[in-house]
Amino acid sequence: MIKQSFNDNRFVYMRILSDEQINEIIQTAMRVLENTGCKILHKGALKALKKAGAIIEDQIVRVPPLLVQESIRSAPKGFSIFNRLGEPCLDLSGTNVYYGTSTASPNTKDALSGEIHPTKVDDIAIGAKVADALESISWVMPFGSSQDVDPLVADIYEFEAVVTNTTKPMAFCGYSPRGVELVFEMAAEVSGGKDKLKEKPFLMSYPEPISPMEYPEDVVEKMILSADWEIPQITSGAGQIGATSPVTLAGSLVQMLSESFMSLVIAQVRKPGAPVFLAANFGMFDMRTGLNSMASAEGSLLQGAMAEIARFFSLPSWGYAGATDSKCLDAQAGIEAAFNMLAQGLAGVNLIHDVGYMDMGMICSAEMLMMGNEVAGMIKRFLGGINTEKEELAYDIIQKVGAGGNYLQEEHTHRHFKKCWYPQLLTRQSYASWEASGAKDLRTKCHEKVKEIIERHSPEPLGEKIRENLANIRLEGEKEILSSKHN
Repeated sequence: MIKQSFNDNRFVYMRILSDEQINEIIQTAMRVLENTGCKILHKGALKALKKAGAIIEDQIVRVPPLLVQESIRSAPKGFSIFNRLGEPCLDLSGTNVYYGTSTASPNTKDALSGEIHPTKVDDIAIGAKVADALESISWVMPFGSSQDVDPLVADIYEFEAVVTNTTKPMAFCGYSPRGVELVFEMAAEVSGGKDKLKEKPFLMSYPEPISPMEYPEDVVEKMILSADWEIPQITSGAGQIGATSPVTLAGSLVQMLSESFMSLVIAQVRKPGAPVFLAANFGMFDMRTGLNSMASAEGSLLQGAMAEIARFFSLPSWGYAGATDSKCLDAQAGIEAAFNMLAQGLAGVNLIHDVGYMDMGMICSAEMLMMGNEVAGMIKRFLGGINTEKEELAYDIIQKVGAGGNYLQEEHTHRHFKKCWYPQLLTRQSYASWEASGAKDLRTKCHEKVKEIIERHSPEPLGEKIRENLANIRLEGEKEILSSKHN
């Protein structure tokens, strides 16, 4: 059901679940937590959860509904994320939608040569620079998972690469608890201190439990660190429908909501008021191939449904779209990216990541990100809906022009024509003009635009002293982490 409202809220949106369905899913998820529980492999968290009223048996934690409800009440509602300049950027309330980049892929489609190779820190820096220049990409993640440094310290390299190449808000994957803490220290250096970072956070952490319903020690420690630092955290498991979550969509939603509730409880028991998303990732396990699709219709249905439940509690929601299972920038890539970006945008998912993914999340592509930016611009205009204020209804100008006239020379046209969305990459030329300008297809245009950004775009630089301090934190942190690895 797609609705258009006409008063204060002029946004186009859709409903996936009825109020009755939302209530039924919530109640079932709470029963799962109370009777089945989650496996928590962190001694400190087990002790704190028991003290808060949870039932503990052999690392299985069963949570009574009252504790879930208390945790929901204490979690901040509709908070904001800033950029590294301290300016508000992301209002994570209601149906506000923001698209962000993909992350954590082991491979990259080289932004210049087109070669597929293991992701390097330099690729992540380029991804951040390209994203910085794209007006419809509102926030960023490290564009891949660097394979050219030790995996235990990759997060501190990746954060440094991103934060020096964009001012936009960011979310990051931490590869160890100490790595997460070092990233927080680096972020505090950028913000001008820990208190200023708490006041105006420009980054979010991304600790992921393992579906179904298991919380490794290091994941819980990252949640605890995020709560202590008051850094917003996206505690999102990844359910593969039919493999690591039930094959029925409602069942998968129940399980992943149970995990989301557990994550919320862990954070709030640790520190009431810690900012947390109600989040989950849903992928379609393809029974024919044994692989997980990043672009299924079922995935977007569930991401949208999860967003509706998050809104029921006034908590921020999480999604993924702009990804393709295709191996190249072709019609399949366009279909899958556009469909899922629109579907989740209509559902009002707050933060939508993974614009730029190819090959089922195994490749990050700047060209794919470029195309996704174009799609996001079109969708944002569509979601903006139709304004029916007096000036927009244009009664007076219709009266003036009358039958048989035109509106090209009217001041009213001059005032309003820029509100229309104009593509940067999609062609609206005549065939003759298109042919005369080189007969370029979309992939060629994406590649040329990426090259232009790499050569000409200059992100707002960090101060020299801050860059030096970030490098020192990274170098000292790397020595510490790697020395403990070998001991």
